[in-house]
Amino acid sequence: MLRALAVDDERPALEELLYLLRSDHRITSAEGATDATGALRRITAALDPGADGEGGGLDVVFLDIHMAGLTGLDVARVLARFARPPLIVFVTAHEGFAVQAFDLKAVDYVLKPVRRERLAEAVRRVCDQVRAARDTRPPEGAPHAAAPAGPGPVQSSAAQIPVELGGVTRFIPIDSIAYVEAQGDYARLHTADGSHLVRVPLSALEERWAVHGFVRIHRSHLVALARIDELRLDAGATTVRVGTAELAVSRRHARQLRDLLMRHAGG
Repeated sequence: MLRALAVDDERPALEELLYLLRSDHRITSAEGATDATGALRRITAALDPGADGEGGGLDVVFLDIHMAGLTGLDVARVLARFARPPLIVFVTAHEGFAVQAFDLKAVDYVLKPVRRERLAEAVRRVCDQVRAARDTRPPEGAPHAAAPAGPGPVQSSAAQIPVELGGVTRFIPIDSIAYVEAQGDYARLHTADGSHLVRVPLSALEERWAVHGFVRIHRSHLVALARIDELRLDAGATTVRVGTAELAVSRRHARQLRDLLMRHAGG
């Protein structure tokens, strides 16, 4: 059973979200805040050791992103510094912040207008993670040094990217993506099972996915180094084969790519 806080600076949107949350039998309490400052004040009070005798008076925050003053992303960054922060679900009308949201360990990313069944799926994910965190806590009286940090997303959530398919959010593991193709302000993710379009520019993915072994080979392509099957130099033109796809390597990236592949092979 979850204790929730909903944060949105638009009163009608907040009231609708609270109505949906309070209609879900898994939510024991749902309060609202209309700005980030008020939200942080409520969160701090809820997590105070005297709040419920356990210091865990709040399980999840449903956060809008665009708000006056501090944004929802700013609030999430503040919460990341807490010893035992509540889980976060972003509820927003904007698709373009999904990568940043999941970098901040968000459990889910729900697009407005919020549908009851979509919000119910987000609540299910929160329940699963809260239950898993509670199940792994040491018994009463166990040494505190062995205690986990508290409720938080599973580690794999940082290595996934959400994609919307027919109004349903799927989570694609980053290590299943072979290469990424730029399409204006969007990027198309290519996996063995097909492709998915996300509203994130290639430059943003290049910066965030370097730690996952992705390298820029062209202004239009980002490739997983481990997925490159062949590097070919023909009449001064460099290409790589990734599965069945043959991708051009720009001259400015060719030398760096060759060096990286040699180091990768040697390692």
